Amino acid sequence: MNIEQLTGQSETRLQELFPGHFLHEQVIEPYRMLVELAAKAGLDLRLASGFRSFDQQLAIWNAKASGARPVLDDHGKTLVMDDLSDIDKVRSILRWSALPGASRHHWGTDIDVWDAGAVNEDYQLQLVSEEYAPDGVFQGLNQWLREVTASGGSSFYRPYEIDRGGIAPEPWHLSYRSVAEGFEGALDQLQLRKVLENTDILFKQTILDNLDEIYHGYVRIGH
Repeated sequence: MNIEQLTGQSETRLQELFPGHFLHEQVIEPYRMLVELAAKAGLDLRLASGFRSFDQQLAIWNAKASGARPVLDDHGKTLVMDDLSDIDKVRSILRWSALPGASRHHWGTDIDVWDAGAVNEDYQLQLVSEEYAPDGVFQGLNQWLREVTASGGSSFYRPYEIDRGGIAPEPWHLSYRSVAEGFEGALDQLQLRKVLENTDILFKQTILDNLDEIYHGYVRIGH
């Protein structure tokens, strides 16, 4: 794998699952098997997001950094970003959105999922913690994912299942371990810095000045 593949600037080794949605070629069949396994449990597992390019992640980042898109706190409330220092603004964005070049979605190995059978056809998916909480619409899916990943019934795992103080828990996020681990181990801080230095990302200097903290707190996560 090369730096373009690691940072979402290449679409090689991707395969289209359905129009506009791509996964790594080695993840297509495991994903389909997961859907079938979920169906046996009465769940209509759907893909909300698979591969996301560098440019797509950069657009998300800059929209939040510029105020065009809200930045949420841990309770789902919109933060008043003007009250924060630049580094705290960066940390707040990182809580819910990956740094461009460092998103696991760049690899095509990671997916966000939901249960279409638990809601009406006109339901507006949000992918927030409340939806997967014990009284949330996707609590059944959350419990099933917890059981199937813990039992080894699937090759997917949840890298953001618990709060390590960096990225907020994302019960909807799954990673295909055998392929994702190769990407995760290959992306180093120096490579990421070089990519960011040549990118029109907001808060660039703050990010570069604090990249060691960001890399170890928000990129190199544990399992």
